[in-house]
Amino acid sequence: MSTDTVKNSVLVAVGVIENTDGEIFICRRGAGQHQANKWEFPGGKVEAGETVAQALARELAEEIGIRVTDCHSFMLIEHDYGDKQVILDIRKVTAFGGNPQGLEGQPSRWVPVDELHRYDFPAANAPIVAKLQTGE
Repeated sequence: MSTDTVKNSVLVAVGVIENTDGEIFICRRGAGQHQANKWEFPGGKVEAGETVAQALARELAEEIGIRVTDCHSFMLIEHDYGDKQVILDIRKVTAFGGNPQGLEGQPSRWVPVDELHRYDFPAANAPIVAKLQTGE
């Protein structure tokens, strides 16, 4: 990844949260947000001085009320929406405390992996859905 890409992009920590039934937790973006009303894997912007793991733990606590106890790198995606460039550092969360729910009023739900393709995700999330569904 080039220095120019990094300087002009927003680094985002993303959590693919899996429960013991193999379902994935997703949330719907608000009407006023970038990529409004699309479904997403929860997470958010990495702030200055934070590691991706720290940002993910903070964002998941704030957005959906869970405490991450185990996660690992899943994939890295660079995507240009035209109006916004993002670098998604995706972590698979396999252990957590609490019951995830949309604390900011956003609809959220557990979805079986084989049904994820039925939801309208931002374009940058398509490779995440594909990797989950192929089991790579």
